[in-house]
Formats: sequence, structure tokens, C-alpha cells
Amino acid sequence: MSQYFQLHPENPQKRLIDQAIQIIRDGGVVAYPTDSGYALGCHLGDKKAVERIKRLRSLDDKHNFTLVCSDLSEIGTYAKVDNAVFRLLKAHTPGAYTFILNATNEVPRLLLHPKRRSIGVRVPDHRITHALLEALGEPLMSVTLIPVGEELPMTDAEEIRERFGNQLDLIIDGGACHLEATSVVDLRELPPTIVREGRGDLAPFRE
Repeated sequence: MSQYFQLHPENPQKRLIDQAIQIIRDGGVVAYPTDSGYALGCHLGDKKAVERIKRLRSLDDKHNFTLVCSDLSEIGTYAKVDNAVFRLLKAHTPGAYTFILNATNEVPRLLLHPKRRSIGVRVPDHRITHALLEALGEPLMSVTLIPVGEELPMTDAEEIRERFGNQLDLIIDGGACHLEATSVVDLRELPPTIVREGRGDLAPFRE
């Protein structure tokens, strides 16, 4: 069974954050809360952990993985951002968006779309997520925790423990999350292409 940490949503306990980071660095797969449902995360470039997440979500190699970043400068390390895209990102981060961009060479190959060399990036507006990212010092490799055959992300940590407890190393309970997944916007070419309508307001990307 996985470990189960209950964190305060506004003032997450540093001791538990540090323990969570150690589990991630040791190759663990964690479920953690974001501003748009719970997500699965692991250490960037950990092949075994990535494969475990793929099996849990039944994902193929064409799935765009997401790097959950602490801020805009971190996005710029892993994705190619020109001035026009930078302005869009600055106006809409942090927030419930996942942006598809062309990846830099800093992104491990196993996370890239096999044909497009693209990567998803996002900066969530959630205190626990930011505490994890600050302690980790680099992005979390992430996918939304949507069970196979379902359309909505999981929002309750207790239910995650009941359904996936034996497949995860850690579940971080930060309280209930929003029911909608992120909006996904492809910014590799402008004007943007809306890939998935979700929680983030998409009006600015339709202009």
C-alpha cells in the first residue's frame, strides 16, 4: 500500500513535503492535488516511474506528457518560447492550463511526442503543488489522474487510495479538487489551437 500524507492546503507541512520529495527522488509515483483535479507525478526522466504511470493510465507513446513547472523561467528551460508566446504565458500563468510547446534538448526523450518533439507545460495555481516544486527544484513529470474509461479527473484522495493505493508510492491528500481537467492549448504555432476545453478560460485564445 502507498503512504498517505494529509497536507494543509494553504500551509503544507515542510516535514511532509520533504518526505514526499524523497519518495519522488527515489523513483516513486505520487498522486497529488492541483488546481484542476489530482495528478500523477514522478521524477523527470525516471523511465521506470514513467512506464508505471503509462500502465496505470493506459497511455501510448503519442500521449503528450506535461512538465509541471514552478514559474515562467522554468518553462523556458524545457520549452521553446518566443516573445509572442511569452506574453501569452505570462498573462495566463499560474492557472488551469496546459500549453503544448516545442521541447528543448533539456527534455528527456522518453517524454517527447515521437514525431512532434513537443511537450506539455503548466504552472498550477495551488499551494501544495508549488511547495513540492520549490523543494524539488525542477519540474514534476505529470499527467492528470483520469481513470481508464472515464472522462473526469479524480478529485478525492480517499477514493484514490481505495482504487489505486496498491499502485502508488504516495498519495498527498490536500482536500477536494476541482472536477474539470485543465484546458489544453497548442502554442507551437500562432494563432493558438485549442486541444481540450477544460477549467481555464479559453476566450483569450480564440481571438
